[in-house]
Amino acid sequence: MIAQAVILQNDSLLMVRQYVHRGDIVWNFPGGGIEINETPEMACIREVKEETGIEVKGLYLIHEQNKKYTYLITKFEGQIKLDKDNKDNEDIIEVKWISQKGINYLDSYTKPIMDIVSKKLKLKTS
Repeated sequence: MIAQAVILQNDSLLMVRQYVHRGDIVWNFPGGGIEINETPEMACIREVKEETGIEVKGLYLIHEQNKKYTYLITKFEGQIKLDKDNKDNEDIIEVKWISQKGINYLDSYTKPIMDIVSKKLKLKTS
């Protein structure tokens, strides 16, 4: 199982650019594997901290697909300091706020997730 966070701030989404197992470089939502005795929410909070250096609260489930992937979201305001030098995940290349209107270039792995999120949240992506 995997837990990912869709993190909104004003008109932007927090994304991580990273290497994936198939050798590609992709933009993903922060997240990763759920460990033994860990809830999807706990995994999401941990993975976001590892990948971005920020702490999140107020998560809620917005989509679950075949109990294999869980998508979580938090909405918050305020200044966020990103820890781009975090070594917990060496596959992370960049952490960046991306405008909702500028996310149309997502790869084939992330785009279906964004489509689900956009419908549920009625985001303006075009």
